[in-house]
Amino acid sequence: MRMHPLAAITLSAATVVAQTRTPIDVSRLGPQVGEPVPEFALRDQRGVTRSLQSILGERGAMLVFIRSADW
Repeated sequence: MRMHPLAAITLSAATVVAQTRTPIDVSRLGPQVGEPVPEFALRDQRGVTRSLQSILGERGAMLVFIRSADW
């Protein structure tokens, strides 16, 4: 089976990128699933200050951090 020349270039570029990236140790990026987090006070998307205590429910809370395109 013959490969299209453009496909070979794309595969080669992907291999180079994969080989040059520094692996990220996600266990060092912050609290991990199930770990307690420190008390905090941060503004939400509407500018309202939220603390850990203000969002905790009877079963705890789920924190999701999303990087915005305008950071």
